[in-house]
Amino acid sequence: MGKQQSLLDGKRHIHMIGIGGSGMFPIAQILHAKGYQVTGSDNNPSDTLELVKALGIPVEMGQRAENIQGADLIIHTAAIMADNPELIAARASGIPTVERSIILGELTRWYENALCICGTHGKTTTSCMLAQILLDGGMDPTAVIGGKLPAMGGNGRVGQSGLMVCEACEFVDTFLQLAPDTTVVLNIDEDHMDYFKTMENLVASFRKFCGMTRKLLILNGEDTEVAKAAEGLPQPRLTFGWGEGNDYYPQNLRRHPGIHTSFDLCFRGETLGEVDLYVPGKHNVLNAVAAAAAAISAGASFEQVRAGLANFRGAGRRFEVLGQVGGITIADDYAHHPAELRVTLSAAKQMDFKRVIAVHQPFTYSRTKLLLEDFAEVLQLADQAVLSEIMGSREKNTIGIYSRDLAEKIPGCVWFDTFEEITDYVCGIARPGDLILTMGCGDIYQAAKLILNRLKAE
Repeated sequence: MGKQQSLLDGKRHIHMIGIGGSGMFPIAQILHAKGYQVTGSDNNPSDTLELVKALGIPVEMGQRAENIQGADLIIHTAAIMADNPELIAARASGIPTVERSIILGELTRWYENALCICGTHGKTTTSCMLAQILLDGGMDPTAVIGGKLPAMGGNGRVGQSGLMVCEACEFVDTFLQLAPDTTVVLNIDEDHMDYFKTMENLVASFRKFCGMTRKLLILNGEDTEVAKAAEGLPQPRLTFGWGEGNDYYPQNLRRHPGIHTSFDLCFRGETLGEVDLYVPGKHNVLNAVAAAAAAISAGASFEQVRAGLANFRGAGRRFEVLGQVGGITIADDYAHHPAELRVTLSAAKQMDFKRVIAVHQPFTYSRTKLLLEDFAEVLQLADQAVLSEIMGSREKNTIGIYSRDLAEKIPGCVWFDTFEEITDYVCGIARPGDLILTMGCGDIYQAAKLILNRLKAE
């Protein structure tokens, strides 16, 4: 299928530490389908882990040194801490041990056209839109995506064609492990500054990624940082944006009741046809234009684009409506950066809800401190802001920042230590016509489920 593997040559038994992670599951799917003996371990039960087991992959619960026995290659997630006993044993064993992004890079080399979607915001949604178009169009892509696409039953699939849709994340430069053939750059915004330190460094990483692209760049033609990243590079390119100066652009945006938007997709002055979109927010129109440009570049017709986008109902955790009880709507969104919170809350406020109650889980102490004023400003778009404590993830709170520091800057904002306390408060104030929207990239979706179940029980 085109590119050749190297690190996986001669390997038979591959063990995956943290196999239930959303980034690990698609890799497990592909390796399993290609005939490798895959085993795994994880500390936490999850829906994704059940999908892994359903493939017939043996999984050990709990991470212990003996789990790695017999493996030729060991893969771990970036979230695994250095003091994890299984990772320590793996590194001491002499068995090749690598982080998942390196293996994902190897897999992209297997495909004739690895379509890599990068950018600070919108990667998952745009990747899912592109996968939906190619899947519905019978083009049988392989896909590795950060969020769940209902049409695939998860966040990855194994196809038989030479096409691969790959969400390419810039965090700690993991996307530089990939081998992109077609690169879509949606935007470049200030994020992960604990790693990049400066915008110049962030843009330089995107530039390196664009420079690695073998066939085609598809660029946001109205983002100045994207322009810097691609300036002077020799790759052929297409642009997308709102204005007619781009190769692909939308015209005649029409809003319909609910979350239905339609627009005309245009290419270099020619109207290709009308597109119907059933995900909220103006930002998703631009995501759809980017996905359409990528799909057409990969051989899809406009009719395939139209059909795929009309069928798309959003990625998991991307303004995902979980339920409605007594006129109260409960939804969940992955937004965790001020710019993402802004587009999500702006989209929510444009709908027909009486009030938007935003329940936000700040993610990492460094980001919360760095962007404290931005978070405070954007969360005021909600009619009521509720905060959980900060999810530290890979960090320890050495800087002494807490959710109360953010709450104090937002009029009427409240904060709680536990999801149970959040559920008590939100269910106590919710009224018919309200939207309860949980937001964050950690486990805040659990609060949404608690709220939904409590309202159903009342």
